[in-house]
Amino acid sequence: MQKYVELMNQLQSLIESRFYKEGDKLPSIRILAEQHSLSKSTVIRALNELEKQHMIYSVPKSGYYVVKTTHLSDSQKRVIDFAASSPDPDVFPYLDFQHCINKAIDIYKNDLFIYGTPKGLPSLIEVIQKELVNSQVFTRSSNIFITSGVQQGLALLASLPFPNHKQKILIEQPSYHLFIQYLEVHQLPVIGIERTANGIDFAHLEHLFQTEDIKFFYTMPRFHNPLGSSYTEKEKKRIVDLAEKYDVFIIEDDYLGDLEENRKADPLFSYDTSEHVIYLKSFSKMIFPGLRVGVAVLPDSLTEMFNQFKRLIDIDSSMLSQAALEIYLKSGMFERHKQKIRFSYGERSCQLYTSLQEVSRSLEDLICFNSGDQLCVHTHLELNRKLSVSRIIRSMKKHNILLESVDMHYLSFFKKRNLLKINTSNVKKEDIHHGMNLLKHVIETAYY
Repeated sequence: MQKYVELMNQLQSLIESRFYKEGDKLPSIRILAEQHSLSKSTVIRALNELEKQHMIYSVPKSGYYVVKTTHLSDSQKRVIDFAASSPDPDVFPYLDFQHCINKAIDIYKNDLFIYGTPKGLPSLIEVIQKELVNSQVFTRSSNIFITSGVQQGLALLASLPFPNHKQKILIEQPSYHLFIQYLEVHQLPVIGIERTANGIDFAHLEHLFQTEDIKFFYTMPRFHNPLGSSYTEKEKKRIVDLAEKYDVFIIEDDYLGDLEENRKADPLFSYDTSEHVIYLKSFSKMIFPGLRVGVAVLPDSLTEMFNQFKRLIDIDSSMLSQAALEIYLKSGMFERHKQKIRFSYGERSCQLYTSLQEVSRSLEDLICFNSGDQLCVHTHLELNRKLSVSRIIRSMKKHNILLESVDMHYLSFFKKRNLLKINTSNVKKEDIHHGMNLLKHVIETAYY
């Protein structure tokens, strides 16, 4: 991470946590340089960037001050939302992306307002190809398709015939709720395999691969939604080996891959030597949901059929979004924003896990919290069967704290565990500890 970006992230975090309140004067350039062991020019660059984002403003011969914003009055009750999984609006790159949209219109003009190609904007695909290398996804541009988010890629793949001539879809339980709804609404043949914070039963996975007519296995190897857990390198390699052995395709949903801090944590795709892994990626969780640009990396055996199905559904994905994203990636803005998101979400993840560990130690007979080795912006608690998740949720809502069960992340016929989903992507760091302490109190009250 560039030094000025690191300072930007730290100052922004202090402003968002209200360590520096609106109207407060920031430390001088000299003091900031001494505190962070940086040159004055690096500090000035960080401050200038924050000023562009309208977080601070400068007063000649006086210094930099925090911009005054409108906050809720003390009489108004603020909702703490542990249910929402969308990115925090406070970290949306509004100004940067607005610049990219304007630039895209200047560069491409009329090309953005006519039909494009089902495959995606060719110049964006070239940029995506280079971007994927950073995630250890090495592929040719001919294998890359731009989709309207991961959801469209999943819908297409669930519908089209596969070269293994199999029919059933295998999906982790719990898993992505919108894909589950799609499969059930369209009455597609689907079976589930249980996944917990400790992973999956590989003997059972192999049995299903061997005995069932499995077309593909849909999985989220890292930062699983809603569990928050990730597979180990050994587990990833085993999944890929089983896929090749039994001719089962793998759909790898790497929707939060850009949050990965461990440089040695590679996707399933990087271990695939038999072209059985399909890699899906989205920019919605890192930039903003309305962008609706996803990426599908397909084996040669599926490109022609996928292209045909996609053309019949929507001709192309939004050309304006694609062109703006291309400029956003090429300019280095995305890399800078990614560091900002990692820093912000990293702080929240650490606070969440610290708070939940404290809660679980106090309520060890009532809840089970398995944090694993990798922190994530969301996780889950397993509650004692004598506790009602819905009752806990209703009690928390009375305190203006929103939570969700994991029930909608299960197939309708699959046995559901007593899980409570906790997501901090829309919760400020300073609210997490308060929310989890209140959860502890509500659980104790509900049980005793």
